[in-house]
Amino acid sequence: MIMKILICGGHPTPALAVVDELRKNHTEIDIVFVGRKYAIESERTLSYEFKGCLERKVSFRELQAGRLTRLITKSSALNILRVPYGFFQALIILLQENPSHVISFGGYIALPVAFWSWILQKPVFTHEQTMKPGSANKLIGFFSQRIFVAFESVLSYFPAHKTQWIGNPVREVVFTQTPPPFEMDTSVPIIYITGGSLGSHSINQHVFALLPDLLSSFTVVHQTGDVKEYGDFERSIKLKREFKKKYPNRYIPLAHISEDDIGGVYHRAEFVVGRSGANTFFELIALQKPAVFIPLPWSANGEQKAHADFFKEHHIGEVFDQKNDRSILLATIKRFHENVTRYTNSFRSLPLQLKSDATQTLVEKILHF
Repeated sequence: MIMKILICGGHPTPALAVVDELRKNHTEIDIVFVGRKYAIESERTLSYEFKGCLERKVSFRELQAGRLTRLITKSSALNILRVPYGFFQALIILLQENPSHVISFGGYIALPVAFWSWILQKPVFTHEQTMKPGSANKLIGFFSQRIFVAFESVLSYFPAHKTQWIGNPVREVVFTQTPPPFEMDTSVPIIYITGGSLGSHSINQHVFALLPDLLSSFTVVHQTGDVKEYGDFERSIKLKREFKKKYPNRYIPLAHISEDDIGGVYHRAEFVVGRSGANTFFELIALQKPAVFIPLPWSANGEQKAHADFFKEHHIGEVFDQKNDRSILLATIKRFHENVTRYTNSFRSLPLQLKSDATQTLVEKILHF
């Protein structure tokens, strides 16, 4: 009998790392991924997880789950209406797929799946990757047989008898050093600026305004995202043309950076400027790459601020509030570059024990449950 594992949740990067581990060492296991097909419904922008499953030829089931929010708007009202529909849809998917194991990577998208798996007596395993678990993940923890956490400090949020600190699954591709397929001026330091998988309009606005100053000193690889509402990627292409004569190959705007290229970008960048989600947090620690973090102000439970503060407190990064004047960001980046060796060397005394085998540990614990 072929084992089938259903993977779901709101943190697709570690989820896909687990998919890769299963594909590499457990080819006899059937995998189905449940998640959002569209990152932005109104623009029909395909989600990172859907594109990742397409590339890997992994079966994907779309789940349109809703969530409760504190603010009542037209959009949030629609989300509330989707809550019962999401639970109904999750039940249908579980009955049709009939998995032997369910792995949750948290969030509102995984809650209905975890609930029905518990009702149907399917073993649920969840991974919590943030410093501050949200209410959905605490509920999912109740339905789970085993809970795995990325931070040792998070152990106290869940029942001790079924919770284990294993670290965070990190994509193997970040360690590759293959040169990316675009030219970069290497006569000046390279910085990688990113707003996350969808990009960040707030960060993009700062960067666009600072480009003349930045390009006089750095080559900038800028991941803008491609949200049609803002048109930031289109604007970045126009700016590239404007700067091409004075600074050839110093401004490289990209809507997205493929998994094949991210390792090469990380390797060549002197430091990173961008959001401070858990995946970026762990990837930069694994690579010992310092960062100027611009935390997402409304991230769940202030998790991005917590990650950014950790980098600052341990002298491996700095923090910029996106509401502040962009001249402060420019000064921070320049000062950071002047002291980048000190920031990089501070990784040696980092008190956080990084568990480098989180992906393998999680898979082994689940398969031998």
